Amino acid sequence: KQWYQRRVAITAGMIIRTSPYVLEEMIQILKIRAQIEGLVIDEDSLQCLGDIGVKTTLRYAVQLLTPAHLLSKINGRDAIHKEDVEEIADLFYDAKTSAKVLTSEKDKYLH
Repeated sequence: KQWYQRRVAITAGMIIRTSPYVLEEMIQILKIRAQIEGLVIDEDSLQCLGDIGVKTTLRYAVQLLTPAHLLSKINGRDAIHKEDVEEIADLFYDAKTSAKVLTSEKDKYLH
């Protein structure tokens, strides 16, 4: 496994290995986060965000909640739909993808 897939907590000289979140755990965390923020989100959207989190990071998936909510409001809906999540995910890159784009197209930027 790659280093970022292994989370290690160091406490009082002890190393405790933890596992990466599985899809179901990510969906549950996203559902709780949406509830805390007062967002209405359907199950398909949670599944889509969970899939995105598995492919990228949970942090990125959580960060997509607010812009997806704003897009749903712009489209006249109270609930976040899968289409909102997909459109927002196309607009915003996760950190790893962003770094790859910057590296591959570095000649297009000032340095």
